[in-house]
This record gives sequence, structure tokens and C-alpha cells, in this order.
Amino acid sequence: QLQASGGGLVEPGGSLRLSCAASGSIFSINTMGWYRQAPGKQRELVATITNIGLTNYAVSVRGRFTISKDKAKNTVYLQMNSLKPEDTAVYYCNFQMPTGHNYWGQGTQVTVSS
Repeated sequence: QLQASGGGLVEPGGSLRLSCAASGSIFSINTMGWYRQAPGKQRELVATITNIGLTNYAVSVRGRFTISKDKAKNTVYLQMNSLKPEDTAVYYCNFQMPTGHNYWGQGTQVTVSS
């Protein structure tokens, strides 16, 4: 039910904007977030935003990435600036419901390379 887009190949120092929208009707989302998984590594939190707009970032992306949302569209965004090769990963969006149920997007590849 979640469709992520916006990934691609970018040079170090470049920018990308990821988007994730719910294809069906999802109400009362508690937290929206982005996670990533690099080859051979575990999935890790990148950023989250709550229903009242509180944000949380991984230390490695703080100051470079910005998470935002459009509540009316059930869409979450991740603006990624000053990208580094170590940001290369598959990025997954996540919607967490008040019940604890999680929706996951299909993942979008971000590759940072010269």
C-alpha cells in the first residue's frame, strides 16, 4: 500500500528527494519514517516524523536530511542533501499505526558514486 519513489544515482555532494505515498485509505498514522539497508548490513532508522510533527534523525544524517509530510495526502518525504557514498542503500518508507501495525514500502535504491 506504500509506494516509494525518487531514488537514483547521484554524485557525492548531490541531492535527492524521496517520496512515499499510501495507495489506499490509511487513517490515523502515528509515525511516518524512512529506513535504509546497505548491502551486508541491517536495516537502520534514517528519520521519523510523528503525527504532530516531531522529528528524529540518525546522527549520521543530521543536518543533511530533512523529513516532512503532507498529512492530507498521506505522503512522507525525505530531502537528502550533501549525499555521501556511505548513504548508498535501499531506502524504505514506513507508516506506523497507533495499533503498532507497520506498513512498509517496496524500497527505492539510492546510489551515491562518482
